[in-house]
Amino acid sequence: MVATTEDMENNQFPGELSFEEALAEYLPGLDDAELGEGSIVSGEVVKIGEDNVLVDVNFKSEGQISASEFVDADGNMTVSVGDKVDVYVVRKNESEGTILLSREKAKRMQLFDSIEEIQEKGETIKGRIIRRIKGGYTVDLGGIEAFLPGSHVDLRPVPDMDALVDQEFEFRILKINRRRSNVIVSRRVLLEEERETKRAELLGTLAEDQVVKGKVKNITEYGVFVDLGGLDGLLHITDMSWRRIKHPKEMVSLGDELELKVLHFDQENQKVSLGMKQLVPDPWESIDTKYPVGQRFSGRITNLVDYGAFVELEEGVEGLVHISEMSWTRKLRHPSQMVHTGDEVDVVILGVDPDKKRISLGMKQVNPNPWDLVAEKYPEGTILEGTIKNITEFGMFIGIEDGIDGLIHVSDISWTKKIRHPNELYKVGDTVQAKVLTVDKEAEKFTLGIKQLSEDPWLTVPASYPIGTVVEGVVTNITDFGLFVEVEEGIEGLVHVSEISRKKVKSPSEMFEEGATIQAKVIHVSADERRLGLSIKQLKTEEDRRPAKEFRASTSGESASTNLGDLLRAEFEDAEKN
Repeated sequence: MVATTEDMENNQFPGELSFEEALAEYLPGLDDAELGEGSIVSGEVVKIGEDNVLVDVNFKSEGQISASEFVDADGNMTVSVGDKVDVYVVRKNESEGTILLSREKAKRMQLFDSIEEIQEKGETIKGRIIRRIKGGYTVDLGGIEAFLPGSHVDLRPVPDMDALVDQEFEFRILKINRRRSNVIVSRRVLLEEERETKRAELLGTLAEDQVVKGKVKNITEYGVFVDLGGLDGLLHITDMSWRRIKHPKEMVSLGDELELKVLHFDQENQKVSLGMKQLVPDPWESIDTKYPVGQRFSGRITNLVDYGAFVELEEGVEGLVHISEMSWTRKLRHPSQMVHTGDEVDVVILGVDPDKKRISLGMKQVNPNPWDLVAEKYPEGTILEGTIKNITEFGMFIGIEDGIDGLIHVSDISWTKKIRHPNELYKVGDTVQAKVLTVDKEAEKFTLGIKQLSEDPWLTVPASYPIGTVVEGVVTNITDFGLFVEVEEGIEGLVHVSEISRKKVKSPSEMFEEGATIQAKVIHVSADERRLGLSIKQLKTEEDRRPAKEFRASTSGESASTNLGDLLRAEFEDAEKN
């Protein structure tokens, strides 16, 4: 080919390429549109330096990318020279022939493309929860961090939020904001979809008396809610065990897998009642045959109440030992005075009610009734010796046998002495003799008497002091209604105020003093009533009819010989004159 003048002017000869053509041939298939800022292009790694990696994207010069974008978590370089990589065009300068690339941004944009495609198709994406933040969690979707709201973590509130960190789950993408690089995901939506699917399947197959499996999702005081797989059922506390339990937590914990029986299924309202104890035989069947009345068994104390103790005879079978059936002799205020929860005890069957599922038990019946022994050993009239264990205002308690005390009432201490309190004569620890008065096994009462060891002196009073007898005694007490006069040790008579004088006496204390010795006439006597009635007035009347006698009067600290009749006569004469 011959070169033309025009070719020579353009420094171009036949068979040669122009600079533009040569550059186009060097950069085949790329134009400005393909290398536009914000686009993703494929390049080749041409050099790996300590700080940077050079990537050739068929531009005027290689793009420089930070080496950190090619290093994995362990610090290892992930590419080699000659590897093809997708990069993001951050910025290019045509005049200078420089271009700024980023592999991370390319990966991020590609990941966003993938996420958007997943969202459009309604598919799920796997992610790992990496940290807790305010209101929820941050989830790693393979290079893009997404936000998982706390309300979208599970179907119900999560008790331990930190326990989910570093765990992988499937998520549904709810929202993408590419400009702000925001992604919101949900796990609850997937669980709800799964639950609805399982619920539909379960409703089609569930039936009463069917045995099902479920997971404990909530525990209350009255029972347990169990997830059967899309449908919740209630396991009431009374259907958990044949034995009595205080709280469902005694048997199950959150998350436990249970095998249960469907007791009732309301398909319209989608309510299911479940039972656990119904999977094992009812231990109360033929209970009266297994535990006949009068037989002795062993059991374990499971619960104490104010009125007694519950004893487990076998799994699901408990009986009650009433507090009154615990001891023959001890008066218990509370069962804890004898037994504690967990104790192994021997009991006797007192009664069985299969319909009400109740068994009455006795602990004291294991041993003979000591009151039977006492009644045989100490019949009424027996004289025994014992130690005073306690003293009260109304009497003294004497130790007889182990756990059995006898009572000596204050009125049975002496025939004649007026005892205000037993401690006037006795103290705790004293040994005394007494006679058995009564032994009441039913009422569990054992009464004794000290005074019964000797004869009642009042039995001889009617013979010793017949009506009309003149007696001499000491004034022991003066009251508004008369004088008490001791005629012998322990025997007192009463001179009523009306029997002191024929004249009205306002106050006996104006005429007599305690300790004075006087004479009087017996006007009434009764051994049964233990009464001796005396009269000074009637004695005075007799003195008026016969020669006067001398009476002796003595007061505490002095004595004098005085004619009491003369004194009384003089006093009455003065009264008549006035």
